Amino acid sequence: MSMITIESLNTASQADFVRALDGTYEHSPWIAERAWGQRPFASLAALKLALVQAVRSATRDEQLALVRAHPELAGKAMVAKALTAESTNEQTTSGLTNCSPEEFAKLQQLNADYNAKFGWPFILAVRGPRGTGLTRAEIIATFERRLAGHPDFELAECLRNIHRIAEMRLDDKFGEAPALGNQVWDWAEKLAEHTDPGYAELGQLTVTYLTDAHRACAQRLSKWMHDCGFDEVSIDAVGNVVGIYHGHDRNAKRLLTGSHYDTVRNGGKYDGRIGILVPMACVRELSAQGKRLPYGFEVVGFAEEEGQRYKATFLGSGALTGHFDERWFEQADADGITMREAMRHAGLCIEDIPKLERDASKYLGFVELHIEQGPVLNELDLPLGIVTSINGSVRYLCEVVGMASHAGTTPMDRRRDAASAVAELALFLEKRAAADGDSVGTIGMLQVPNGSINVVPGRCLFSLDLRAPTDAQRDALVRDVLAEAEAISERRGVGFKAEETLRACAAPSDASWQQRWERAVEALGLPPHRMPSGAGHDAMKLHEVMPQAMLFMRGLNSGISHNPLEAISNDDTELAVRAFQNLLNQLATELT
Repeated sequence: MSMITIESLNTASQADFVRALDGTYEHSPWIAERAWGQRPFASLAALKLALVQAVRSATRDEQLALVRAHPELAGKAMVAKALTAESTNEQTTSGLTNCSPEEFAKLQQLNADYNAKFGWPFILAVRGPRGTGLTRAEIIATFERRLAGHPDFELAECLRNIHRIAEMRLDDKFGEAPALGNQVWDWAEKLAEHTDPGYAELGQLTVTYLTDAHRACAQRLSKWMHDCGFDEVSIDAVGNVVGIYHGHDRNAKRLLTGSHYDTVRNGGKYDGRIGILVPMACVRELSAQGKRLPYGFEVVGFAEEEGQRYKATFLGSGALTGHFDERWFEQADADGITMREAMRHAGLCIEDIPKLERDASKYLGFVELHIEQGPVLNELDLPLGIVTSINGSVRYLCEVVGMASHAGTTPMDRRRDAASAVAELALFLEKRAAADGDSVGTIGMLQVPNGSINVVPGRCLFSLDLRAPTDAQRDALVRDVLAEAEAISERRGVGFKAEETLRACAAPSDASWQQRWERAVEALGLPPHRMPSGAGHDAMKLHEVMPQAMLFMRGLNSGISHNPLEAISNDDTELAVRAFQNLLNQLATELT
């Protein structure tokens, strides 16, 4: 089969265009017909997006017809050998044509239950995020999980999977293989083989600071950096893995990048780690080509960012900014092992920690690639997003004290109900944050100590987490929420107090570096979607000493993170690597 090209599609008649893309979307030529008007396409990524947008702008009935045009997994069409060639290949790749009787029966029941609940077939890109096929067990587990979903969400999730199916079919038509994306994806899989005791037995990924699994990750990253062609690779005094790829002039300023390789407990494979592996892939390509840049390139795998084993967050990046807190040494973990003892056991020379502080004048800036850890890019069907600012945040531990009393004998207008006061505040917080652009507010912990089913709550403990893209916006949110808490308490006759436990300043992206990311994305034929980051990142620490900017990459499964369902595709990862290469090349052009 001859491969099609963007050039041939850009000059094709509508009929030829639709014919060339036949089979990309199951029995739905109208999608290609509508996308044809968006020519010329700058790239395959731009074509994919145009097809996606044709579906996004369609009516709900048209979207439902598209979903219903797809066959059931291991369904009647497969048994009757009536699938399209594309669907046959996909179901065969995942072994659905070789189901055991028990698996086949299970899938038939799931198909029936799903159709009965939603009115359309379950859609899953069974070739998976790497394109090599999901296992039958993975397919069945996903089927069972999504059967509990809301209809609106499930329709959107079916469409997202249809787009992923179409993406892989287009790759086949164009003869394109995301080799760089596959490399990074494979590295992430191998790195995830290392996990802490107690979690390994459960098949869960947990890598906390300086455990055996953590140190194994550092050694593996170090080995890969050597293999990629870095000129210098080391593990520093706090466990950061540092790779340096020199420029033409070894004394030239460097661009600094990186992210963290530790994880939360029972977390995902890509949070932090993608920000190490993608620039590693860039260096591998530079080294293979014998190419040097007019600046140095330093990639750091930060040893700690999550604060899981010890109450010390941004330990790895903080060491580079000169903000390592020596009081952390005496913190003990759950087993009573102090950080000092853990560092000594790992062979780290803690006396050298002050030497890790970087001289910001020798750096051009810091950039970080990270998975979004949220649903925005996923819902917009965009693979990449440009971060405008990392939200500033304030956290409080709060208490409301009322009067515990009998639930049956205390009239409603005479109660001093602590829990109801907090419930009223929670509803206010929801509306206030939603009305303020990209502000967010959360009551993540809520407890009635010694509560009883027949007692009006006399005390309520809760947390407040308030975030916004700028400190001024954050502080306005804080003032309004605390003022409302006081007003509610006064009106209800209860007491309120709040203890601030954390305050982190916002880290707006440096304008010039943000623009470089935007141009890097545009060069791929994609629109530069700008968005804030609600999560904290190592870039927040480097922001204190040098200009920084971040690029987000879409996550699958609604962008969920800090969760085993965290996932990325090889095609999105390919685009992330190429965007990073574009940024490196831009900077090289500017400096020559």
